[in-house]
Amino acid sequence: MLTANRDIMTSARDKLRGKWGIAVGVSFLYLVITLILSPIPVLGWIASILIAGPLFLGVSIFFLALARGEDVKTGQLFEGFSYFIDALLTYLLMCLFILLWLLLLIIPGIMAAFSYSMAFYIMADNKDINGLDAIKKSKTMMYGNRWKLFCLGCRFIGWALLCILTLGIGFLWLMPYGSTSMAKFYDDVRGVQETKQEAGPQLIQPKATV
Repeated sequence: MLTANRDIMTSARDKLRGKWGIAVGVSFLYLVITLILSPIPVLGWIASILIAGPLFLGVSIFFLALARGEDVKTGQLFEGFSYFIDALLTYLLMCLFILLWLLLLIIPGIMAAFSYSMAFYIMADNKDINGLDAIKKSKTMMYGNRWKLFCLGCRFIGWALLCILTLGIGFLWLMPYGSTSMAKFYDDVRGVQETKQEAGPQLIQPKATV
């Protein structure tokens, strides 16, 4: 059985205890890198696209380790660059598939974004997996779980509004909280899926296609 979202958030706070400093530091570094590049015309946009995938993978590696109570270090943010091509292709494929769904209707595009949301966590766990397989595996994992992830995200709306009142400074703490909760969500869904697979073929969810 899946863990309740409130318990996922509680567990995330427990894992962050004593590690808020490094978690906020990594979040700040990530935001600085992305914000410095985005205002630069053309070259900045191209650079932002090129590094988005590796940075997303690095963030996933860092917060997945934190959520599991493992040792974390700032350098994990840049580990995604060791898998630059796969991380970049994963990011580009996700953007392409989501865009194609958005061209149909807004709702299918949003659903696609939730379906592919676990791709970088899957890559963090399986460094040899290619982008397309990570996306397919994410879609299989999120089968029947998209609403639960949506509800988890809704729990952070109030916190986001409070962060706006702090002129955005509060987001440096909200990002680690949300990212650790997402990592806990991934581990929870992955664990339940593996349990079903071990229980017997009749419980395995249908194979997903992109």
